[in-house]
This record gives sequence, C-alpha cells and structure tokens, in this order.
Amino acid sequence: MEFKVLDFKEIITITMVLFAVIDIPGSIPIIIDLRQKVGHIQSGKATIISGVIMINFLFLGEQILHLIGIDVNSFAVAGSFIIFFLALEMILGIHIFRGSDTPVTASVVPLAFPLIAGAGSLSTILALRAEYEAINIITAIAVNLIFVYFVLKTSVYIEKWIGKSGIDVVRKIFGVVLLAIAVKLFATNIPGLFLSKG
Repeated sequence: MEFKVLDFKEIITITMVLFAVIDIPGSIPIIIDLRQKVGHIQSGKATIISGVIMINFLFLGEQILHLIGIDVNSFAVAGSFIIFFLALEMILGIHIFRGSDTPVTASVVPLAFPLIAGAGSLSTILALRAEYEAINIITAIAVNLIFVYFVLKTSVYIEKWIGKSGIDVVRKIFGVVLLAIAVKLFATNIPGLFLSKG
C-alpha cells in the first residue's frame, strides 16, 4: 500500500475552496439569529457533527446517494431550496425555520446541516475527491472546522461588537448573497437533472 503524504499546496487550495463554499462569515447573522431563538448553541457539537458529515460524505457520499436513488445534481438542487428559504428569512424578516423548545436541536439542524455541511459543501467535497488526495481534503476540512468553531464560540461577542442595527444590515446584505448562491447552485445543477434523464 502506498503511503500518501500531505501536500500543502493541495491543502491550501482545498481549504480556500471549502472556505468560500461553507462561507461561515456569511452565516454569522443566521448563527446569531438561531442563538436568539433557542437561547444557546453547542459550538463543539455543531462543529463535530458537521465534520463527521463532511468526512463520511467524502468516502460514502456518492454511494449513499445512489443507494437511495438520488444523484448529486438532485442533492444540490434540494440544497439550493434550503439556502433560498434561509435567504428569504434573512431579507424579509419572516420565520420559516422555527426555533425548537430544545436548544440542542439548533446545533444539528439547521446549523451543522445544512448551514455548515450543506449541499454546496458536500457536493464540492465530492468534486474535490475526484481531483485531490483524501488526506489533503480531510486536513482542509479540519482547518475550516477550526475557524467554524471559533466563529460559533464568539458569536455572542460578534453580536455585541456589531450591534443590533449592524446585525440587521449585515443580515440583509448576506441574505442577498445567500440568495445569489442559491440561484447559482440551482442554475448549475438543474441542467444535470434533465441530461441524466435524457
């Protein structure tokens, strides 16, 4: 068996790609909003669960999707709808994702999935798997998760620093960004659904 060594150039590239797709800075308004709804977010649990989802999907994603009769394009399109509704909530101030009575739940849904380990990041991981070594992808995921944990843990201080009016402005701005991401994810993957049927 050939031992794969870490390739730092690959790790930097993958880290930057995943950082852009996960977009945890863009999720700060959502994180703050979720914490206000449920009272508490378990940063460590959300980070670990999202990491487990991403690493498992790296090795088993395509097989799992095929097993239940779903292709990557369908998965990404479904994810685009989730992101779309999150964006509408941020822009219009409506409440689609209701806060649960149990604070623990927000750490898993919608925080760990689909905000952190969402359709966009999972689809990206599948694409990266075809081009890069698994060990480098896992390392890049770990680097991103460290930053994710830091943002989740300091969301209280970020909220105080930005202020309520600042949060409202940032929420609407990033809501538009999320909306654009949802549209792009939908537009990129919807042709694949028709091609696979054709």
